This record gives sequence, C-alpha cells and structure tokens, in this order.
Amino acid sequence: MDLLHGKLYWPATLPAPPSYPVLEEDISCDVLIIGGGSSGAQCAFELAQTGLDIVVLEKDLIGSGSTSANTALLQYLGDKMLFELVNSFGEEKAILHTKLCEKAIDKIEEVSKILPIDPDFKRRDSLYFASGGFGSNKLLHENFYLKKHGFKSELWSEENIIQHYPFRKQSALYLYDDGEINPFKYTHGLLQYAKKYGVRIYENTPVNGRKRDTDEITFFTENHHSIRAKYTIFAAGYEGLEWKKEKNSVLSSTYAVVTTPVEDLSDWYKRTLIWETARPYIYMRTTPDNRIIIGGLDEKTNNAEKRDAKLIHKKEKLITEFNLLFPITQVKPDYYLSAFYGGTHDGFPVIGQYPEFPNCYFLFAYGDNGLVYSGIMAEILRDVITSGSSTMLSLYQQRK
Repeated sequence: MDLLHGKLYWPATLPAPPSYPVLEEDISCDVLIIGGGSSGAQCAFELAQTGLDIVVLEKDLIGSGSTSANTALLQYLGDKMLFELVNSFGEEKAILHTKLCEKAIDKIEEVSKILPIDPDFKRRDSLYFASGGFGSNKLLHENFYLKKHGFKSELWSEENIIQHYPFRKQSALYLYDDGEINPFKYTHGLLQYAKKYGVRIYENTPVNGRKRDTDEITFFTENHHSIRAKYTIFAAGYEGLEWKKEKNSVLSSTYAVVTTPVEDLSDWYKRTLIWETARPYIYMRTTPDNRIIIGGLDEKTNNAEKRDAKLIHKKEKLITEFNLLFPITQVKPDYYLSAFYGGTHDGFPVIGQYPEFPNCYFLFAYGDNGLVYSGIMAEILRDVITSGSSTMLSLYQQRK
C-alpha cells in the first residue's frame, strides 16, 4: 500500500534512529506483533514486562509508515462528536470511551518520562471552534455532555475568542489538558524500552504468507523464514486491511504542511491545539522548534495517484487557511505530505477477531486519535493475552 508521499518532518527530528536486524532464521514466540509503528510499539511496551516472549516484525524501517505522517494531536474528542457517539452507542458507552481516551493521554504523559528517547510530550489545551451557525449548535450539544460528565471544558463566546486570538468565530469549546507529541520519537522510545526487557525487534522483514493450524498460525517472511506464534497482534495500521478487510473501516486521503520555524508565536494563545466543527476540518499545532503543523482538507479517495496529484494545491490551500486565522504571522512550507487516513463509519476504533485467524487480534486504531486509541487497545490486548479477558474488549470488538 502506498501510504504517503512528500517530504516528512518527524524523521528529520531523529536523524540517526535506532536500527534493528532483518529476521534471518526460523523462530517461535508467545506473541507476534506485525507492525513497527506507534500501534505495534505501544503493544510491545505493554507486553514487555509480562514474562512472555514477544517479537515485533516491521516490513520497512521502524516508524516509517503512517507514524511518520501522524500530526500527533493528542485529544479525547474525535471525528465523531461526543453527542453523536451518544446517539450511536448510548450515553454510557460514549462516555466510557471518552474517559478512556482522557486516561490514555495521562498514560502517554507518564510513559514519556521513562523512555530512553524523549518524545517531546507536552500538555496543550484545545480550541474547538464553530465553523458556522450550525457548528455553534453542535458545540452546545457537545458542551452539555462534557459538563454533565466532568470534563474540563468551557463554552466560549465570540468575545472570549477575540480576547485571546487574532480571529473571530461565533463560538468555541475551550478544552483543557489535551497534548502533543513527536510520534516518531515516541515509537522508537517505546521499542528501545521494550528491547531492554527482551522483546525481539526486526525491521525490513515483510511477512507474505501464513499457514493455519488448529489454534495458532505460522507466518512466513519474504526471505523464506517462519515465525510460529501462540498469539498474533496485527498492528499494521492501514495495511492491516490487506490481511483482513474490516467493513467498518473507511480509507480516505489527507494533507499536512510543516512550516519553517516562526520567530514570534505570541498571538497564539498558549499554543493551543486548534480545530473546527466542519467536516472535513482544518487543524493546527506547534512544534518544539517553533514550526506550525497545518493539516486537513481531506478527500474521499483511496487512490494514491489521485491523492498525490493534489498535494501542491493542498499545500498552498493549507497555508491560506492558516493565514485566515493568523494574518500577521508569516509562514512558509518546509515539509508537506499527502497520506492515506483511515476512520470508521461509527466513530469507534476496532479490535477485530475473525475465525480464519485463530488467536489473532487486529488493532484498527482508525480515526483522528489513532495514537490515543492504540494506547487504549494495547492495554486491552495485554490483559486479554495474559489473563484471558478484559472488561473493555467488548467496547471495541468489531460490530456486526
């Protein structure tokens, strides 16, 4: 799958990342993790101290897939608004999911402190503004459930917004204690930590076949070696769909720009994460070296050639969208990309279990909070594999 195209920023922040060998022998293990991006790395981290024999296989270089394109805004609200999730799943499940996202950000913060590679985690508040009158209505509904269930948020009027930002919007939600991170450094930090506890990691090792036994699967690599595993986690991001189609998944295309460093960000209140109620939406964040990441302008295409043909136009449009909000701040694009972006029809990520894949779990952390969702599901899968169950598994199992 042609996941992305362009000039990538995150790998440039860690120019000499750890490297790992190619698998050159037949092996067996307790748990095989297929995928060496942020999802696979979080699974490896969670399983590292369980006493199980863990193997991670990455087809390319660690973190070189969608992890390198992830703009890494860490938020507990997502594509589907909370009140929409309440309508789809009921209030109890929708709130539970949102609380789990909030808790996952807390966990990411704590984990970041112990990793051998600093992933530049930073707490940030979010400004979620209304794209129009209808957007203001949505924010009213959203704020009702946020306040009811104790989330730290405020509903801001136009006057509140212009007191803090150089732009006008009819209304906005101001959300406390979201976050940002460098996903490339986070992935490498997690795997370096897991390696200390005996997790075996291989890169440049594509898996291209499997043989099903009664209660396990043997996998085969392109260079004709085998891996026999009691349990397998497919944490291959969007490429997991090449192993198993999940009917709840939706693949589209997205775009992002990273600017040159900006000297003065003083008119950006607390360097908040910024996004809007429109769908598709524009979003923005800053980086530790004072760059600005601007993303969005999604297209409903899963054709890589069509996606990439629009990159130059989208790059210019994203800069224009930024200048509509911050007209005085002069920015120039330095890095820019087009990439596939996966979501789900109903707004919840998916843990897939399928009869033709015994003792296998597909981690489809699809949506705009993929890194957060991966953290939640990595904990669930750790509990399922080590103790046979998790009270949260049913929340994310594939829906019929």
